[in-house]
Amino acid sequence: MNMMSEAAVEKALDKKMNDVAYKMIGKDVSVYYGDKRALYDVNLNVRQNTVTALIGPSGCGKSTFLRTMNRMNDTIEGCRVTGKITLDGDDIYDKEIDVVELRARVGMVFQKPNPFPKSIYENIAYGPRIHGLARGKTEMDAIVEASLQRAGLWAEVKDRLHEGGTGLSGGQQQRLCIARAIAVSPEVILMDEPCSALDPIATAKVEELIHELRANYTIVIVTHSMQQAARVSQRTAMFHLGHLVEENDTDKMFTNPDDQRTQDYIMGRFG
Repeated sequence: MNMMSEAAVEKALDKKMNDVAYKMIGKDVSVYYGDKRALYDVNLNVRQNTVTALIGPSGCGKSTFLRTMNRMNDTIEGCRVTGKITLDGDDIYDKEIDVVELRARVGMVFQKPNPFPKSIYENIAYGPRIHGLARGKTEMDAIVEASLQRAGLWAEVKDRLHEGGTGLSGGQQQRLCIARAIAVSPEVILMDEPCSALDPIATAKVEELIHELRANYTIVIVTHSMQQAARVSQRTAMFHLGHLVEENDTDKMFTNPDDQRTQDYIMGRFG
């Protein structure tokens, strides 16, 4: 009897550990733009403190799925999402969920750097000010510095904090946008092809930053670059024509995928 009891306890602990490992869970997620269906019953579990890469040809649904994870699709007229997506077990599409708070917890970095037409300092301070995260200038200064430090940008801009963010180089602007996302203490960072507009040196800096951020954040990145997915992610999910084809450890996906479509895409046979 005791042995059974211990086994049950152990099983419960294993389940709990397993549950904790997943930061966000998508179950039967479908997306419709008017009458057009863009995603078909996607089931994808996103592991905590892991970089998950979403790959697949253009128009396959990977960016659409990314945007369901912080309800960015809410801003598109005629868009409808079915299924369920949870963040730490809470349904993010529940009517009681505060979408502004959700987007603070699940931040987003877009394909093209989009700093606000404000100073570098104000780009970072904007979010914390809205969410009441600083009780005065000293606390705000600390948040701005910490965010820029984490984004690997502090040394480059510390003497020009009150200059415009749009005056930075493309790579610096993208790291500023990452710092801006970090400033409100998110738990998940979504990145929609964050390096596609950057040169190789700036791309390498952002990739290095992604690697460092994984210690504190869960990251989901959409990328067209197979090399980038292989370099930055631990898990990879392959999308094709609105379907999730497969998801697995990145090493396995790139060396021995289960689905021929993944193999063909990685080998450049379509896309």
